[in-house]
Amino acid sequence: MAKQLHLGAFMRPVSIHTGAWRYPGALPDANFSLAAIQRFIRSLEAAKFDYFFMADHLGVLNLPRQALMRSHTVTSFEPFTLLSALAGVTERIGLVATASTTYDEPFHVARRFASLDHISGGRTGWNVVTTSNPDSSRNFGLETQPDHAARYHRAREFHDVVTGLWDSFADDAFVMDAAKGIYFDPDRMHALNHKGEHFSVTGPLNIARPVQGWPVIFQAGASDPGRQLAAETAEAVFAAESTLEGSKAYYDDVKGRAATVGRNPDHIKIMPAVFLVVGDTVEEAHAKRAKLDSLVHYDSGIHSLSGMLGHDVSGFDPDGPLPDIPESNASKSSRRFMIELARAENLTIRQLAAKAGSYGGLAFVGTAKTIADEMQHWLEQGACDGFTTMFPYLPEGLEDFTGKVVPELQARGLFRTEYEGETLRDHLGLPRPDNRFFA
Repeated sequence: MAKQLHLGAFMRPVSIHTGAWRYPGALPDANFSLAAIQRFIRSLEAAKFDYFFMADHLGVLNLPRQALMRSHTVTSFEPFTLLSALAGVTERIGLVATASTTYDEPFHVARRFASLDHISGGRTGWNVVTTSNPDSSRNFGLETQPDHAARYHRAREFHDVVTGLWDSFADDAFVMDAAKGIYFDPDRMHALNHKGEHFSVTGPLNIARPVQGWPVIFQAGASDPGRQLAAETAEAVFAAESTLEGSKAYYDDVKGRAATVGRNPDHIKIMPAVFLVVGDTVEEAHAKRAKLDSLVHYDSGIHSLSGMLGHDVSGFDPDGPLPDIPESNASKSSRRFMIELARAENLTIRQLAAKAGSYGGLAFVGTAKTIADEMQHWLEQGACDGFTTMFPYLPEGLEDFTGKVVPELQARGLFRTEYEGETLRDHLGLPRPDNRFFA
């Protein structure tokens, strides 16, 4: 059988495009409508998607009122609460949540994900983020955000503590022998007793080992520290490269680093984010994208751009070029992408703001056939193992993809027609990790 694609759906907020809630036929309240989100995830599960990806922000972005009031992307449900509810209305699709290594504690994260993995029957993934939004720091008693390198250093230790806590009990520890009155075997329990630079955690975790051993580890770093963290820890990477050649280089780099540290490169799935607009003709698809982009207000776009650059550019001439932008603690991948886009296409700040508000990354805009062609080409060229899909507006944008593109991929033998396993690890073809403390 030819190599098959993996497909995830980026659903926080339901669309990343700041004009999505204004598109004709879209559901303006979708971010906070459980009924709508249940409808979306059922459609994704019916299409046999690998996972539903719930990203997160730790606060409303610190933007002027005129920017805040125009975008639906600044607020959403808390991921664990939502995914716990969605676990009860689904059976197979994976449930991936973001949890910050900068503003949370390992014991909390380990316990939440272990709980969700049991509740869902082994369908959970942890998106490890170091939190790039500096405004989040003020919600946690900090005036400034830790610098980029420090955040990744903390994240590495955080991962080791969380996974160590997941291994607190052997898989057979809970014997539940009612006749003998033995609920669990204390010899099959391990106290972590971790003492490191950032954390001191005794353990053990007060919940049985997760169904999957460990929930699947997702990561999205594009900087050098981010790539190294992915190579050492990640099992699926939410990548942000916007060109085929760039994604091939990223794919080879991360998998090469993984091999260097003794990991099997096949156990890391590279899943670039892609924005999808489907039409019955290519011209119709581009008209839909143009209509959607026209709904982005400049106030919203300029502040999206400032956030991505880590520098306020609202005071510069909107119709002038982007000036040199100093380094910051912002996401390195977003900053680099926007600067390279401005230089490559000679964009004004106004044009760049429209891109930032409308999503300026990788986009496949076309018919079911042309989009399937592009996805197949990326897969066969070694640029990805699949895609983390982003829909332009809901519900139509999602239904266009699941109802038109997915059948085309299935007809080509590139995507499953039925789930073959029960867990997210099964869907992604990932092994269940051994318990480091018990044979």
